[in-house]
Amino acid sequence: MSYDFYKILHFIGLASIWGALGAATLHAMNGGTKATNPSRKIVAATHGIGLFLMLLGGFGMLAKKQIPVGDGWVIAKIVLWLVVGGLLAVPLRAPALAKPLWFALPFFVAIGAWLALTKPF
Repeated sequence: MSYDFYKILHFIGLASIWGALGAATLHAMNGGTKATNPSRKIVAATHGIGLFLMLLGGFGMLAKKQIPVGDGWVIAKIVLWLVVGGLLAVPLRAPALAKPLWFALPFFVAIGAWLALTKPF
């Protein structure tokens, strides 16, 4: 597979994750609960598939560019990926955090982009 293929996979994963997080957060902001969300399973599946695609695309790009996984910025991206993986539980377990999370979501993307583009460490 080409570098561009892995980059597209990475972006599809990003879009899937953020769509799922946006849906769950909006549901919680509107007073919804886990029990009242008929789309809970599809949102969770979209989030999980997105995480997988993002991971596959990211490691594929690293392999194509022969970048070691031990680089500091790569480790930071993996930690960010783990944090984003847990974010789906936040709006429904702590509805008071749904609105702040809504505004914080773009910053997670910005941090990931900054790490990938600048490779600061």
